[in-house]
Amino acid sequence: MDRWAGKVAVVTGASSGIGAAIVKDLVKAGMVVVGLARRPERIDALMTHLSESVRDHLHAFKCDVRKEESILEAFEWIAENFGGVDVLINSAGVGHHTELLAAGNTQMLREVMDTNVMGLVLCSREAFQSMRKRSVDGHIVHINSVAGHRAINHPTINIYSASKHAVTAITETMRNELWNVHTKIKVTSISPGMVRTEILPEEMLNKGYPKLEAEDISNAVLYVLGTPPRVQVHELMIMPVGQTF
Repeated sequence: MDRWAGKVAVVTGASSGIGAAIVKDLVKAGMVVVGLARRPERIDALMTHLSESVRDHLHAFKCDVRKEESILEAFEWIAENFGGVDVLINSAGVGHHTELLAAGNTQMLREVMDTNVMGLVLCSREAFQSMRKRSVDGHIVHINSVAGHRAINHPTINIYSASKHAVTAITETMRNELWNVHTKIKVTSISPGMVRTEILPEEMLNKGYPKLEAEDISNAVLYVLGTPPRVQVHELMIMPVGQTF
């Protein structure tokens, strides 16, 4: 991680769960971190968990990745205040509690796709434009899911699995595009199994299923970022011991 010291990392969905854990670890690793979230006050609250020597390396900006204008505003602010983006962690994600075929759930389904797919793509686009403009060999990391590699038999997963399958395909498409324009920008998909976060439906959160902690995924992010420039981790799947689906 030494080569990223002082560099700028942008983390979406930074106000809770996996995103919050990543924010804290990247700051501790010496990066300047901009957390994007609809609840930026929760990112500010994370500063109390950081030592005084690094607190000023964390910055919060209100951003709703479902809205393109909000994304453009955020990345423009980052460029003006920090020069640009070196690392992007696409951690924002939602999984509304509904069935795919339930009546009247259109808005919930759209929010899942707009957050998990379009938000990820648009943030990646803006980060790439920043990296290419500044000739930076950066790194884009997508927080995917095991649900992006198989259809899980749980009715309330609904369109979430489809959105994460899209992330799997997008990762490979993005990797091809980055290679075709002769950059050395890396892209990595990290696919966790069940993680103890707010995104889990209550019945899954309270049952005795094996679960990972958000810090386990943050450690994986540090690992892929810490690989040498010649190494690109394409896909990293992480499951809690005992998970059977």
